[in-house]
Amino acid sequence: MGRLIRLVFFVGIAFTSGILFERSHQKDLCAQSGGQWMRAGFCAGE
Repeated sequence: MGRLIRLVFFVGIAFTSGILFERSHQKDLCAQSGGQWMRAGFCAGE
């Protein structure tokens, strides 16, 4: 049972870090294209 809980915990950490990494990448692409990253989580062109 302990292994199962540990597996769920580590998969959750990996999933969360993947989301944060992808959002950071999207912010960089938005800045390169000349857009502005909005608080709602999307890129708005000028």
